[in-house]
Amino acid sequence: MRIRSVLDEARQIELATEMVRLGARLQVLESETDLSRERLLRLYKEVQGKSPPKGMLPFSTDWFLTWQPSIHASLFLGGYRHLTGRCKMHRTEALVSAYRLYLEQVVAMELECKLSMTRAWILVRYVESDMLGTTPCVSCGGHFVTHTADLHQNFVCGLCNVPSRAGKKRPTELPLAA
Repeated sequence: MRIRSVLDEARQIELATEMVRLGARLQVLESETDLSRERLLRLYKEVQGKSPPKGMLPFSTDWFLTWQPSIHASLFLGGYRHLTGRCKMHRTEALVSAYRLYLEQVVAMELECKLSMTRAWILVRYVESDMLGTTPCVSCGGHFVTHTADLHQNFVCGLCNVPSRAGKKRPTELPLAA
């Protein structure tokens, strides 16, 4: 039987608590901490005041490549890579910090948040398994999320080449007069 440090366990609980506050699903907590499922369930209920959502996690890489999600994922991933690379931050702590930075930027730019904590975690896993990566835009030089298997010569990002229908919404239908 492995003897656990009380301080290590306290750090794990603090990290799990922060991830729950940021909206992480139970599967993320199980993967990123050494705490038991029962303990994580109790922690989730205590922090959120309700049971965690059930169901499968999103699993498609394609979501990260659509216009707005790609921009949001790229913003998050840039912060995450800086924290793990230059700042030498541990993976899970970098995930939480990068997500907080992402949320600060979204609020500052008055944008709708497109990337949940769980999707950010999934993105990191896709990048670590070389399913997704980043490619520099030939126009602005920013690095954007792309499939690693795709051809990336002369890549232009969704900010420099905005899709024609981007941001356009259907007009709201008016109720028929009686």
